[in-house]
Amino acid sequence: MQQKILDILHQYWGYDSFRPMQEDIIMSVLSGRDTLGLMATGGGKSLTFQVPAMVLEGVCIVITPLIALMKDQVDNLRRRGIKAAMIAQGMTRHERNVAFENCVNGAYKFLYVSPERLATEMFKNRLSEMQVSMVVVDEAHCISQWGYDFRPSYLQIANLREQLPGIPFLALTASATQYVANDICSKLLMHNPHILRLTFARPNISYVVREGENKIQQLVHILERVPGSAIVYVRSRKRTKEIAQELQLAGIPATYYHAGLAGEEKNERQQQWSMGEQRVMVATNAFGMGIDKPDVRVVVHIDMPNSPEEYYQEAGRAGRDGMRSYAVLLYGKSDKATLRKRVTESFPDKEFIRNIYDRVCNFVGIVVGEGADAMREFSLNKFCQTFHTPTTQTLSALEILTQTGVMEFIEETDAMSRVMMLMRRDELYTLSELDTNTDNILQCLLRSYTGLFADYVMIHEELLQNRTGLDSNTVYESLLKLSRLHVLNYIPRKRTPFIYLPVRREESKFIYIPHNVYEERKERMSERIEYMISYATSQSCRASMLLRYFDEEPTADCDTCDVCRARRSGRKETEQNNIIHNTILHLLKRHKQLTMARAVELSHYPRERVIEVIRTLIEEGILTSDGVNISICE
Repeated sequence: MQQKILDILHQYWGYDSFRPMQEDIIMSVLSGRDTLGLMATGGGKSLTFQVPAMVLEGVCIVITPLIALMKDQVDNLRRRGIKAAMIAQGMTRHERNVAFENCVNGAYKFLYVSPERLATEMFKNRLSEMQVSMVVVDEAHCISQWGYDFRPSYLQIANLREQLPGIPFLALTASATQYVANDICSKLLMHNPHILRLTFARPNISYVVREGENKIQQLVHILERVPGSAIVYVRSRKRTKEIAQELQLAGIPATYYHAGLAGEEKNERQQQWSMGEQRVMVATNAFGMGIDKPDVRVVVHIDMPNSPEEYYQEAGRAGRDGMRSYAVLLYGKSDKATLRKRVTESFPDKEFIRNIYDRVCNFVGIVVGEGADAMREFSLNKFCQTFHTPTTQTLSALEILTQTGVMEFIEETDAMSRVMMLMRRDELYTLSELDTNTDNILQCLLRSYTGLFADYVMIHEELLQNRTGLDSNTVYESLLKLSRLHVLNYIPRKRTPFIYLPVRREESKFIYIPHNVYEERKERMSERIEYMISYATSQSCRASMLLRYFDEEPTADCDTCDVCRARRSGRKETEQNNIIHNTILHLLKRHKQLTMARAVELSHYPRERVIEVIRTLIEEGILTSDGVNISICE
């Protein structure tokens, strides 16, 4: 079996060996045992389920909350010649049916699904028709109310046990305390789970905190001193662009990234940064998931994250190649108050939350008693302008309503254009009513993309433009015409946020906000924020503080963070002062007395350090001075 998984690793991924703990997790899953893998960011979690799924018969169900990550992994698998599909909000019913049919027929090895889809009748019915090899729960900390990103929809996952008896579950997370790890196993009903924990230590990363109010000046200074690729994290979309422009003015190639950009812009900027055309990516936390750039030399946080989990995950995108890298947190005097204010903004008054529920339902046209499994387009900006509600608190209210399971805000769903052929290949020869442009587009599609006859395939209209020489409007009209003729089904790109109601609308007075969703989460957020403040202000080893947070006792301080380096520098300074101290006393025993200048000259040590030591010796009464000469006190 070990040789078999190594052969698969080499055949599809081109590697000759596994990273630490990957093989242990794979062998645990292949033995049929429920497994929890705790692996640091960049540890290669995806291979721990992708490799065994290629060994086992049937389809691997992968549950993940991140649509962007689903798409990236599905695309990556398809590029390697591995069949994979996804089921998520924003897909048409026909798209979901095609994906399910391919999985039922055994054509696909992987089905990625968002946790919200697990409770739908469509999913449950089609799942019973599939041969399932294993179930993977990615970002598994989301199932624990003690985790930093609890999502109630994850609690549905345990229901799969009834439909899939005896099928092994693999839960994966990059950031979980021991308490959260135990809670994950309990919530997933894991029987005798095999818990495999890779150390959270990243010895090649130097953790640094820089204090000061002019953060841009500090950022430029850091980037001028540390060569190589960099990520700069901020919390504001607007600030990503502003800071990128500041860096450009300082002569540092930089671009920016946030969830509000169009899909093409995101892809283009990520590509420029990945290929080294842009040295620095200034981004919100929307940037990072699925990024596999090994040579990031520095990650800088201009704004403090809300938790050690977030900070560890984002900082951990530095140095995945094992080379010396830096994780720098910029801390200002106002940050402490700003962080604590986030707690009150994240947990607005409960009455405000219930009012938001009512207003959103009215805004999207869902009446009391209706709306179960309903999805409606929703503009947050227009909503806030209509009802004069603050954006930050409104978003927080929607997040809490999501936690209660009554409503979900799906922000900035960015679906690329998709095409699936409806006619068989032999039927295409009978087409006679196509004009030249439409025929050119059809032929270009068939030459440019594979798998069109079996499933929906993401397409780029820009690629069709470049290859046919036609303008964007002609390409669009030709695709619509092919769709009207039922040659293919064309779903144009759409970028629209949604409101999703998993259950029918209730009167807001009956909306119960549980203690564990509001009070307990508020308390946990406060604790995490206080730990971040402590991390930024403490004089303890930074790496050791992070390890202890994740219940891992360090064997020694890291010796590379700013605190350890300052301590080491202080020790060296003390040692050197002792040597100068002894040298000065030795010289004066020999020469009886010396001028200050002569003592500096004969000691062969830096002038400032020697003068400092002599003054200390005079203050301590060991030396005496007449204003010109120094000598040993009698």
